[in-house]
Amino acid sequence: MNPSESDPRPDPVPAEGTNAAHEATPAPGAEAATQETVHPLPPGVLPLVAVRDTVLFPGTVFPLAIGRAPSVRAVQHAMRVESPIGIVLQRDPQQETPDAAGLHTVGTLANILRYVRASDGGHHIVVQGLQRFRALELVQEEPFLAVRFEAIDDAEAQDAELEARMLYLREQALEALQLLPGVPQELVAAVQSMTGAGALADLVAAHLDIPAPEKQELLEATDLAARVEKVSAILAQRIEVMRLTREIGQKTKATFDERQREAILREQMASIQRELGEDGGRSAEVAELEKAIDEAQMSEDAREQAQKELARYARMPDGAPEAGMIRNYLDWLIDLPWAEPPPRSIDLEEARRILDEDHFGLDKIKKRIIEFLAVRKLAPEGKAPILCFVGPPGVGKTSLGQSIARAMDRPFAHVSLGGVHDEAEIRGHRRTYIGSMPGNIIQAIRKAKARDCVMMLDEIDKMGRGVQGDPSAAMLEVLDPAQNSSFRDNYLGVPFDLSRITFITTANMLETIPGPLRDRMEIISLAGYTEGEKFEIARRYLVRRELEANGLDADQASISDEALRRIIRDYTREAGVRNLEREVGRALRHAAVRIAEGSDAHVDIDADALEAILGPVRFENEVAMRTSTPGVATGLAWTPVGGDILFIEATSFPGKGQLILTGQLGDVMRESAQAALSIVKHRASELGIDEERLGRIDIHVHVPAGATPKDGPSAGVAMFTALVSLLTGRTVRSDTAMTGEISLRGLVLPVGGIKEKIVAAAAAGLTRVMLPARNRRDYDEIPTEARERLEFIWLERVDDAVAAALGAQS
Repeated sequence: MNPSESDPRPDPVPAEGTNAAHEATPAPGAEAATQETVHPLPPGVLPLVAVRDTVLFPGTVFPLAIGRAPSVRAVQHAMRVESPIGIVLQRDPQQETPDAAGLHTVGTLANILRYVRASDGGHHIVVQGLQRFRALELVQEEPFLAVRFEAIDDAEAQDAELEARMLYLREQALEALQLLPGVPQELVAAVQSMTGAGALADLVAAHLDIPAPEKQELLEATDLAARVEKVSAILAQRIEVMRLTREIGQKTKATFDERQREAILREQMASIQRELGEDGGRSAEVAELEKAIDEAQMSEDAREQAQKELARYARMPDGAPEAGMIRNYLDWLIDLPWAEPPPRSIDLEEARRILDEDHFGLDKIKKRIIEFLAVRKLAPEGKAPILCFVGPPGVGKTSLGQSIARAMDRPFAHVSLGGVHDEAEIRGHRRTYIGSMPGNIIQAIRKAKARDCVMMLDEIDKMGRGVQGDPSAAMLEVLDPAQNSSFRDNYLGVPFDLSRITFITTANMLETIPGPLRDRMEIISLAGYTEGEKFEIARRYLVRRELEANGLDADQASISDEALRRIIRDYTREAGVRNLEREVGRALRHAAVRIAEGSDAHVDIDADALEAILGPVRFENEVAMRTSTPGVATGLAWTPVGGDILFIEATSFPGKGQLILTGQLGDVMRESAQAALSIVKHRASELGIDEERLGRIDIHVHVPAGATPKDGPSAGVAMFTALVSLLTGRTVRSDTAMTGEISLRGLVLPVGGIKEKIVAAAAAGLTRVMLPARNRRDYDEIPTEARERLEFIWLERVDDAVAAALGAQS
């Protein structure tokens, strides 16, 4: 609602329906009209004033400014003959001389309460609405508009529903008046004293802040109940808007008042502290921070940013919300090692000693690390390669990084990337977020307190990708020597030089590392340990470490060499030594209990005591699992945790020549079995197999450990050998394992994971392995101990496998 209901129009010729206070240019001919002879209009004819943007309702009083000459003459005529005038809204406010089609047919009869001619020649009237009327016919257009009309009466049939609607409308109107500022008390009294539903609806409609066309619709609503309902609906919407406006205003005012109060209190507190001589705290803190910034030897960009934030911090009151955030940011900038690191010498002999002291075996890995250190010694400012140690768990990848840090005499920083799926974990969060922090890279550097530390990025193959971005994409900049000299963390907002950091990464498999990221690293593979290497590692390192962990020394407990070999052979089956260390720890904890109870002063654990301490043997010798039955062959497999052996079992029974495959085999492995059967059928006569029999039997190929998914082409040779063994009745040698992909032409193709597979064959007690001839290039990668224990047979064609693996026909 709007108690004033008028805004002056800006155009120089005011339109009827505007506020009477608006100055209007006198209409041409208006003065002449005052001298004309007055001729009364016929009965039922009414002088008409067309207004542009005002709707007059019965029972209301409104001022109007009259500017057009016909309207002035109509008003003057009505004044002379003391008759009412008709007020009608134009359909088009821009039309200067409206005709019958340009006017609404329903208007309001009005008495002219006052007519004023201003000093500037403008004409103003104050009118009071009397009654609705409907224009029937336009009688004349000159000298003013006149229409034949009929009056419209309100049917005041007061039923219970209409009375209820009127009472509700009155409550709405009073509520709206309470929400408006500066409402005249006369208007409130008028609403309270209204007894007729029509009069109340017209009074409320006249003061609603809605466009003129919507008011005209209310004026034309002759049905009283419908009019009250429309006015009530519009008023309810306006009340809701006014409520929200008031709430927003109150909240804004409350917030402003609270901030103003807080600022005044803080200023008063500061004044009191100055009077008491206690204002040196903040000044001393700012001076301390400024001194720390000067001593941090920051880059130019970082120093400029730090000084800017320090100036903001000095101007802030102690309890300001941003003060803590800025202080935290300044602490991060100050604590980072910006200064150029001092030159560090690298002693290659000492590096060899440290590597040999920390790790047994791994001769080729150690050789590559020494080469890496030699290059760093000769070119300390050069861009060193990023080393990536790839191998199964527990083979010493992380400890190799720690040894490199010891050899280079640098701090060691460890960053675990396993499960990271947010780019902000690498680049940091922007400071606009509450609780934001730098990324893991900057945090590790701060913890190491050195810009030239050795940083181990562990489990780089296990980074994920989420809706927050791809962390592997952020790692591209970190691991690129051409870009990381200006690495920009989102939290710091300034470049930081990572080029002096020696990055080393670890992974269990390369397949999950994106190609661009893998291209930035030099891959160094670590195979699983042989049984002899595990024994030496346990004897030299693990026993001593577990003695210390369990509060024992060598005089109180010991484990015999045979007991260690039994633990390796019968209680663990892994590429690394983590489970071996756990089992050694279990055995020593048994000794610790006996010593703590006082029953023994020294406990010597031998092989015979292991079953009582560690329980029954967990892993039987794989050779004992083999049978001399035709149709069984031993294959070699690669897994993410090292090599393993697997058995291919084939059997036949009467059928229609179908091939059945079980054991959770993948698509590639199923295709290998089908290819092996196709070669057998094609060469049946050469292999001594009855071709007609193949059509009368079904062949079932099964790979045990059915709960474990298996896939890959490397079991092709083993499947072909098992099928030939089944169909010829010749057994496969139980001391022989094989691997290799086959083609339909009978060729044996190279496969991967040779080193891990050979280590697994040696650990299983095998003595012969059959490998693709084109894998001879991998022979040098095989550990020396495994090469000495195994006989190698190189296969060009599947015929070579049959000749080497199958025994005499039974």
